[in-house]
Amino acid sequence: MNLTAEAIWTLLTAVRERQPLVHNITNFVVMNNTANALLALGASPAMVHSSDEVEDFVVLSQALVVNIGTLYSEQIAAAKLAAIAARTKGIPWILDPVGAGATPYRRKAAGALARLNPQVIRGNGSEILALAEQAQSGQGRGVDSLHGSEVAVAAARRLAAESGAAVAVTGAVDYVTDGARLAEIHNGHPLMARVTGLGCSATAVIGAFLAVVPDAFAATAAALTVFGVAGEIAAERSSGPGSLQVALLDTLYTLDEGRFLGKCACREPAL
Repeated sequence: MNLTAEAIWTLLTAVRERQPLVHNITNFVVMNNTANALLALGASPAMVHSSDEVEDFVVLSQALVVNIGTLYSEQIAAAKLAAIAARTKGIPWILDPVGAGATPYRRKAAGALARLNPQVIRGNGSEILALAEQAQSGQGRGVDSLHGSEVAVAAARRLAAESGAAVAVTGAVDYVTDGARLAEIHNGHPLMARVTGLGCSATAVIGAFLAVVPDAFAATAAALTVFGVAGEIAAERSSGPGSLQVALLDTLYTLDEGRFLGKCACREPAL
């Protein structure tokens, strides 16, 4: 599909109408924010982490989100079980390899999950570089990015080609590629980087779009555009990170077609 503003709005309307159930295996820091972002968008969140039930629950869902922010052994075991069940049942899933280059344990866990055929991988520049084995110096610093998103585009293309996933690199400009196509998203606001976990919320929003459109590239680009537009509008009436967090939820909930079309800045540049 062509990534016009009108087409992206149609996908958001589909999310609101279908209210997909999105199963999240995510980190403790962002769990509440992630659930509220999905609810404000129009989706239905579930935070089910136990390895005793993830296989049963993921088959009830329309999409699975795996986020390794607060990594621990039980979470990885549950995420692997859920990802395999999702793959078996044809349920799309998305990987957020938070801090993928920070430690050997985290690199190993992110790599093992990436080999379980996610439809989408979303990370910042450093995370995508680490996952694509481009960061040889091991300079990943927690969940912060030492590399701008534009630096990781080539690595994202290669990772997409090798994994079969659509790969999103988020930053001042968001890039989405499936190895062949490339989208640039120029929405968002610098204040968004001052609220912990907004990248994780963006990943969950991608999960909601992935539940309603089979084209992972289009779903990812559309989700990041909607999230960026909402952040941009929210920042206009926020005095700092605290008010931005609340305003972003309100904007996701109240966003209308006119405001969205006036702000949308997603494009597919000529290759």
